[in-house]
Amino acid sequence: MLGRARNTAHPSLKSYFIRRLLLIPPTLLGITLLVFTITRFVPGGSMERVLQEAARGADQGGKHSSSASKSQGGLSEEQLEELEEQYGLDKNVLYAYGQWLGITPREVRISKGEYGDRGDEMIGSEIDPATTAEVVLRGDGRAVLVKQANGQVVSSVFKITGKPIETEAWKVRYETEKDRQARYARRNSGKEKPPTYLARAVVYQTRFSGLLQGDLGRSTVYNDPVDEMMLSRVPIATYFGLLSAFLTYTICLPLGVLKALKHRTFIDSASSVLIFLGYSIPGFALGAILLVHLGARMNLFPLFGLTSPDFDQLSEWGKVKDLAHHTVLPLTCYMVGSFAALTMMTKNNLMDNLAADYVRTAVAKGASFPRAVFGHAFRNSMIPIATSLGGLVDVFIGGSMLIETVFDIQGFGLLQYQSVIARDVPVIMGTLTVAAFLMLLGHVISDFIVAMVDPRIKFE
Repeated sequence: MLGRARNTAHPSLKSYFIRRLLLIPPTLLGITLLVFTITRFVPGGSMERVLQEAARGADQGGKHSSSASKSQGGLSEEQLEELEEQYGLDKNVLYAYGQWLGITPREVRISKGEYGDRGDEMIGSEIDPATTAEVVLRGDGRAVLVKQANGQVVSSVFKITGKPIETEAWKVRYETEKDRQARYARRNSGKEKPPTYLARAVVYQTRFSGLLQGDLGRSTVYNDPVDEMMLSRVPIATYFGLLSAFLTYTICLPLGVLKALKHRTFIDSASSVLIFLGYSIPGFALGAILLVHLGARMNLFPLFGLTSPDFDQLSEWGKVKDLAHHTVLPLTCYMVGSFAALTMMTKNNLMDNLAADYVRTAVAKGASFPRAVFGHAFRNSMIPIATSLGGLVDVFIGGSMLIETVFDIQGFGLLQYQSVIARDVPVIMGTLTVAAFLMLLGHVISDFIVAMVDPRIKFE
């Protein structure tokens, strides 16, 4: 943590920052595990949305079904199980989190066959359906015979060749009637008495596919890869983030210095009124006002989007002007909130340092007032401001979902908002992971910048 200044020897900055960096992974694990657990229990998840859509489709089709089938969206039990397996709901929370993380395997190409199911093709054969289940492999078409004894799988071979399925990376497990009834009870929250089932064999393959493998999954709403969805929004977030950060610091720092030097003058009072007036208005509310007056009524700025429909047909200079024209209003809303905090922090810190003894001593020794201000006081005034510089890494995924909603800008903030509203768990987890990592990294960078700016700071 940030310690007090001392004259004694202190631990190496290198070891301190190594420890801080090593703390990022466990902290990130805690954040993602907490959110992942919450998404498993909040209502309106991915599977519930699919069931609702299926139920609406059944109603529009004029189908008459029981209340039980309506609660399941008119889907068969096999289809419901496939949905559970697709969204990882057939596993407990920790195992499913491990699958998302990529440290526990996912089951793919799951195929099932029941014992005691004597189909027409097995009549007259030597296969005993009570001890042997025939499973047709999904995506393969070959049949597998899985033999069991006393509830344990004793052999699993391809029907035609007799070759063990393990030689081709297939795995098998035995599910009892109680296992299937327990799964039914979890799916129906124990409200209905589970039906009777036959034991069955489940044949599947496994693969590791998660965060550690660079696979964040697919959106349950759009079925697009999560990483591609995020990468498509990064340029917009970076564009507004870099612009707002550059303009904020280039305007607020000189303005804060001016207000400190002109304290209690008309310039100081008038600028304070304007700054706090802008700070008191939320960015999205200001955006709505600007759209109504400057966009709709005066027709000075576009009403939505970041580019015009004919953007591709414009010249290079025309594209620059069109982008700038669309940027003015949303950029104003992005910046308005940060102006007051940074400006007043600069002013107050500089005034405190101007009143310090070392500044008066410098002036008494013959230093000019500008040199005392910018050579001594200003540098020390920047130390508290330096603590916020690490947060600039957020410009790559920053944004305001409300401002982007008002201006219909497809930025990173709007993606996060839409994923939460739609309960799109893969997108929620993907955006959260990137945002949390950059936040933690930004804190470490802030401490490093402070250590570089002020050698008196000691870290322990």
